[in-house]
Amino acid sequence: MAAVEQAERRLGYRLPALLRRMYTEIGDGGFGPEGGLASLTPRGVPSRHVREWPCATSIREQRPGWAPPASWFFLICGGCTMEWYVSLIAVDHPVLLWDADGWEPDRGQSPHDGLRYAAPSLRHWLWTWVEGKDVWDGALGQIERDARG
Repeated sequence: MAAVEQAERRLGYRLPALLRRMYTEIGDGGFGPEGGLASLTPRGVPSRHVREWPCATSIREQRPGWAPPASWFFLICGGCTMEWYVSLIAVDHPVLLWDADGWEPDRGQSPHDGLRYAAPSLRHWLWTWVEGKDVWDGALGQIERDARG
């Protein structure tokens, strides 16, 4: 609980109740969709091929130039240039997928244009994973709909 409260102070927002329970009752990341949720605290994971497990509370410090708003909580890397976030302020805490390469500055777009809503709620996104379904389905469907105009 102390790590959750410290993360919330650092973020300036309270985590959704479901996420708080996951971090306090299951563990500090490393489980869940896509290879595991980010940790609340920086830490190494010796059993993994990565030197450092992603830290949800320090992702903004690692992003020069543009960082997601503080009200987006980093969940996990989605591979290549994709990152999963959950909104800490929107009703039902929708899950967002951000693609760092999903926007074109030459067309007047901003990094915000790389954002897609992937699931209507954190609960829905996690339940998709629990049922053994692909969490990418909702996000990829939205990207396809956006591409069609």
